[in-house]
Amino acid sequence: MTNIADTDINAQVIRPTYDRASLKSRIVHLGFGAFHRAHQALFTNEMLEKTGSDWGICEINLFGGEDLITRLREQDHLYTVAEKGANATIVKMIGSVTKSLHPSLDGQQAVLDKMAEEQVAIVSMTITEKGYCADPATGRLDKNNELIKSDLANPRMPNSAIGYIVEALRIRRELNRQPFTVMSCDNVQENGHVARAAVLDFANLVDQELAGWIEENVTFPCTMVDRIVPAATTETLAEIAQLVGVEDPCGIACEPFRQWVIEDNFVNGRPEWDIAGAEFVSDVVPFEEMKLRMLNGSHSFLAYLGYLGGYTHISDTMTNESYRKAAFDMMMKAQAPTLTMPEGTNLESYAKLLIERFTNPSLKHQTWQIAMDGSQKIPQRMGGSLRHHLEHGTNYKWLAMGIAGWMTYISGVDEKAQPIDVRDPMAEQFKVIYQQHGINTSAVKAILGLEAVFGTDLINNEGLVNEITKAYQLIITKGARAAVAAL
Repeated sequence: MTNIADTDINAQVIRPTYDRASLKSRIVHLGFGAFHRAHQALFTNEMLEKTGSDWGICEINLFGGEDLITRLREQDHLYTVAEKGANATIVKMIGSVTKSLHPSLDGQQAVLDKMAEEQVAIVSMTITEKGYCADPATGRLDKNNELIKSDLANPRMPNSAIGYIVEALRIRRELNRQPFTVMSCDNVQENGHVARAAVLDFANLVDQELAGWIEENVTFPCTMVDRIVPAATTETLAEIAQLVGVEDPCGIACEPFRQWVIEDNFVNGRPEWDIAGAEFVSDVVPFEEMKLRMLNGSHSFLAYLGYLGGYTHISDTMTNESYRKAAFDMMMKAQAPTLTMPEGTNLESYAKLLIERFTNPSLKHQTWQIAMDGSQKIPQRMGGSLRHHLEHGTNYKWLAMGIAGWMTYISGVDEKAQPIDVRDPMAEQFKVIYQQHGINTSAVKAILGLEAVFGTDLINNEGLVNEITKAYQLIITKGARAAVAAL
């Protein structure tokens, strides 16, 4: 079967013109998922086009995705990205990836050896919130996490991303090699700080001297990443095959918009990603909060209430004027007032751009996909804003409705009494609550009592409990569409 490494692909596909043979795997990336393929690897590809430097990427999947890595190898580590605007699609072949590894295919030691190689200057990650094995309530390493317990018992043969990073740094220190920068590219608030805390906590439990060396020598820049990249479906892959002229099982489709803000704090050099449109800054936090609250927060709002309202895709929710207005008000009235942005930032323009992006019918971004792992997302996307409004006595009804939507969604039953496939690390705890309470307003207080999601302060706020209960009652009696319209 022909694949994209062959020459007979459609002329419209933009191919790399730089010398791929001269690339070195100076970046090791953990998590060869959809987002990374359409974001960091694409930025790197475009930087290479403009600089001719040697910053190649070695891709590593630690869990699952063996088939993807195998297919990637079969096509000489090339794959395509289709940037789908409302009116036109641009197809790019990405050449920045030079190598790939998987512990199931190559063994744990091969992964560690690669991470310890002298030329590796950055270990970057898109491993989702779960991958940091952090306790959401404290932000520190969760020592009771099964992966962490197993890694602490045998740190030389790790399984978690955190365990791999610490062991690779131990090897580098032993070999007297320069450390690498650890760069998180996940949608996690202050992701660099979360990565740093998890790595240092783990290292301290393994070897305090090593932990001291990491603390002194390794940097953990924060980043803010933004691009809507739906998970690849059979339909997407068929469309990419048509656009490219041959099948590409590693291909991905995304929106044209992209943003990458990076704290300029690298210990061992970095690529000139700014040439490809990234922005290096001294403080990422304001941009990150803007994105987490305005984009991700409204995305979650639309995911839960959209799924319950019978909408399959985010763009479908935008065909309903009530959802469209509620999402805009969520951004401008619930989230924007909680932000402190650098001078000159126009939040209203940003909100309008987000609504435009959500409306793009070319992107089949599933409400169910965005709804996953809500227990990990709600604290960052809505928790901080909620506390801001409670402190200032301002209106937070959109946040209360979003949280009530999530609480209804995790009951595991939709409005037509059909089961919902709830994917969440805390799914078992939700199940227990709903077995005790049924789909009843009494479940609200039980869910608010989940410390890992809501901390210990919110359950004691009577006004908040009442507001969420009222929203929850409206959803279960009148349905999500009527509840959103009532906003």
